[in-house]
Amino acid sequence: MFIAKILVVGGAFYFIYNRLSDGNQFNPERLSDAINRKGATLIIAAILFLTVMNRFLEVLKWKALSGTLRPISLGKSAAQVLAAVTAAIFTPNGLGEYAAKAFYYKKEEAGQVVFLNLICNGVQMIIAVLAGITGLVVFNAMYSIIPNSLLLLILLGIVVVVGIVFASRKITIKGYSIQRLIEKIQELPKSVHRKNMLYAVLRYSCIVLQHYLLFVLFDVAVPSYIMLPAIAGIYFLGSSLPNFTFIDFAVRGSVAVFFFGKIGVDEWIVVLAATLQWMLNIVLPVIVGSYFVLTFQRKV
Repeated sequence: MFIAKILVVGGAFYFIYNRLSDGNQFNPERLSDAINRKGATLIIAAILFLTVMNRFLEVLKWKALSGTLRPISLGKSAAQVLAAVTAAIFTPNGLGEYAAKAFYYKKEEAGQVVFLNLICNGVQMIIAVLAGITGLVVFNAMYSIIPNSLLLLILLGIVVVVGIVFASRKITIKGYSIQRLIEKIQELPKSVHRKNMLYAVLRYSCIVLQHYLLFVLFDVAVPSYIMLPAIAGIYFLGSSLPNFTFIDFAVRGSVAVFFFGKIGVDEWIVVLAATLQWMLNIVLPVIVGSYFVLTFQRKV
């Protein structure tokens, strides 16, 4: 177990170091110029506040959901969330998060923990998809990135997929079906669903607003009604691509370069903003979460 802990923490920090050692993505001089600009202190304070709120809301979400299995304190919820972030950093699409949280519970509870975490992430994903599609439609209406006929085809494809999933909800495979999943979701208290939804909306708002403020910090003079739809669309497209958490900012950054290039934002600002947001929302939690990984004691 000790070797496994060291491997998880060591692997996390290796990927962080490897990414930050690339000077093309993190330029201290440009960051210093932005920090020393007049009025930057208030913007930085807001960005840091949103960083804390992002993870705090995730802690509240997990406390509410895990409480249906066994009530836990805010501190224990924070430990599980931060340890999960550390374990997820080098796994495809953050799948390590599910295993990390399950380790905090008894073996017979592992399936329920995975289910609750699926609900936790699922609601967050639904919000990101709905906001992202809306952002894409609005941004495309202003800048015509893709033909309207293709956009309509994409939206129609999403509707068709949702329709197929709904129509096949009662099909059972090895005892599992979408209908059974829906029933299990409905078994959770409505108050828990309301909290999960509220915290997810607030957390998404924190992430989008933080990204916007990073552009404000770098003195990007683009109206918010253009920037916010673009950011929402970028998060939707970036999250739709299979990736590892440790390169998540690179995936979204490459999408962002294309989008913001259409509105005249310098590429170095786009890349640096994506890198900073990754550092704030992933690197910092991983540093704290490493402590909880190293001090973890397995439930039996």
